Amino acid sequence: MLTGDMADSHARVAHVGIAVPSIAAAVAFYRDVFGLEPGRAETADGATIVGLAFGDVQVELLEPRDPHGPVAKFLARRGPGIHHICYRVPDLDRALERCRAAGYRLVDDVPRRGAGGRRIAFVHPKATAGILLELTE
Repeated sequence: MLTGDMADSHARVAHVGIAVPSIAAAVAFYRDVFGLEPGRAETADGATIVGLAFGDVQVELLEPRDPHGPVAKFLARRGPGIHHICYRVPDLDRALERCRAAGYRLVDDVPRRGAGGRRIAFVHPKATAGILLELTE
């Protein structure tokens, strides 16, 4: 087991990404039940993304825009549902270093820019019990 910096890192859930065929249709539930209004729409990775704040954690609704993008492929294979969970870490480079050292398969070997201009990287679901994990700072 790895020990050190990350154990005391205050890592936490940043958001849960949910793939949907239509943001307009999906947001109705959050508006009707919780009284939430979505944030400004953004585009990243071939999808339109809107966030809904649940305290410190966001729910991101992901609607495909590119029929060959990852969200469109996910919907075609699995249908609507949880696409990924994003963990906020204090040092993304260090977290990726630790993943590589432990032999975990990465989708992104180096961080890239995601929604909101944040640095992100994905860990492959085959390394994490079938869950696509996003890491961000």
